[in-house]
Amino acid sequence: MLRDYLQNRIFKRITGASRFIMENNPPSVDNLHVKFQNINELGIYLHIPFCRYICPYCPYNKELYQDDLVKRYTASVIKEIDYYASIAGSRPVTSFYIGGGTPTTMLGNGIEQIINHIYKSFNMKCHVHIESHPNDLSQENMNILKSLGVKYLSVGVEALQDRHLNTLNRSYSASEVKQAVDRAVNTGFECVNVDFIFALPGQTYKEIEQAGNGLVSMGVQQAATYPLFRFPYTKMGQNSIKNESGIPLLLKRRKMLSILENIFYDSGFYRSSVWAFTRKGTEKYCSVTVPLYLGLGASGGSYLNDIFFLNTFNVTEYIKSLEQNKIPVALSVDLTENMQMAGWLYWRIYETRFRKNDFEKRFKTSFDSKYGKEMKFLSRIGFLKDDGQQIVLTDKGAYWLHAFEDWFSIDFISKLWGSSKNIPWPEKVVLTGS
Repeated sequence: MLRDYLQNRIFKRITGASRFIMENNPPSVDNLHVKFQNINELGIYLHIPFCRYICPYCPYNKELYQDDLVKRYTASVIKEIDYYASIAGSRPVTSFYIGGGTPTTMLGNGIEQIINHIYKSFNMKCHVHIESHPNDLSQENMNILKSLGVKYLSVGVEALQDRHLNTLNRSYSASEVKQAVDRAVNTGFECVNVDFIFALPGQTYKEIEQAGNGLVSMGVQQAATYPLFRFPYTKMGQNSIKNESGIPLLLKRRKMLSILENIFYDSGFYRSSVWAFTRKGTEKYCSVTVPLYLGLGASGGSYLNDIFFLNTFNVTEYIKSLEQNKIPVALSVDLTENMQMAGWLYWRIYETRFRKNDFEKRFKTSFDSKYGKEMKFLSRIGFLKDDGQQIVLTDKGAYWLHAFEDWFSIDFISKLWGSSKNIPWPEKVVLTGS
């Protein structure tokens, strides 16, 4: 196919590699000890795969909540923590993020044990960032979250009109979600982020304007405003809609995002990533851009400089593996330096701004010697500004460069996550090349 051919050619141009294949080859304990010799600090990602309801658009690893399974999962995650704690030693953990699924489904049933065990086992130098469902945000639950060290809370609002909440199969009304967010804002977290999905079926520009103003009026410190992505293995991804794809959809998304940009900028927010807007003077809620990290739980992914590895997605198999004292890694790939550089640049583009000397500290080479020609071209077409020290993407550049990145990443995610959801221990997954 032409798409595959172009992706392979561009991938090779960027990374110098003709293929990208993850294989069932877990790193050994000795290998991990060697990797950690070159790591001064890291982040931790914890995946909680349980949900009360399965949303038709969600691409992430999840399954319906079951009490017995949750208890076994808690014990298994604690065993995985112990495995990595002995390897990480006293290295500081500077970022701790809990995602899902719906992490707050485990409040009162295991998550407190997991969080406390992480703080006992690692040299934690940070507070907790956690995702939540509006239905879980009773005042009692929010007090529990604060007592666990949660200072950064994300609420899956997704829409502020009832008809769009119905499309997304969300189990609350617009008025109910506003009440939940109001409780969160008034509980005193350092940053309350709300997730909001736009470019929904039949959504109008007027509704986007109303929702943007509504998000600002809630008093939240941050809003992450994502377009609806249709992953082929999700229910909504399997239902294609005429005129809801290709260039027309990209232009529609851009116009909707422009409406939101204007609202947030006029209200004292700044752009903190491609999709997120944060109130000035607030430390942002952030989930994905930590340079090096360990992933715990089913589908947890770990990135340690020159290796990326991924736990099995299957919750039962994850539990069985740890009950048998085996590492639950299903797939791994060794990364060349060019791959590492490309990955670094991918996430810096996502953040929309970065300093060149951070690249130079990481890779011991000049950023301009590696990417200078490309940056000059992007500057000429108005996608970014380069003052010689720092690169900052314009609004236009943030959108279109990430749209280009999505052309790769969504396809890669569909292959990797789609395969991993169907096969607990795949022999290999070919992302590009052969």
